[in-house]
Amino acid sequence: MRKLVLLGLLVVGQIAPVLAQQQAATMNQGQMNALDRNKDGAIDRSEYQAFMTTAFANLDKNKDGSLSPEETKQALNAQQFAATDANSDGKITQAEFLDRVMADFKTADRSGDGNLK
Repeated sequence: MRKLVLLGLLVVGQIAPVLAQQQAATMNQGQMNALDRNKDGAIDRSEYQAFMTTAFANLDKNKDGSLSPEETKQALNAQQFAATDANSDGKITQAEFLDRVMADFKTADRSGDGNLK
């Protein structure tokens, strides 16, 4: 879960550039609190989706509704970009982006309760 949330924070540019994909990642309590808007000690689907919607908007520098490889180069490597670009058209739409990050959320939600702790 921490790795998933760390990726989200990296996407928005709130912390240093992406660490190696396989490197263990940790977060401090302040970073967790930034996502936990209702302060219940967990990040639920709606909190994460809202955060990632903002992340997409922040990455979309030219405000064309999609992300280019250039716009994501500090957050995604070429393989990650290609995996997120579901229709392989060379850009990531908001729908593709949210589909990917919410699938990652579901995978990270090991208990299946809709929360990351």
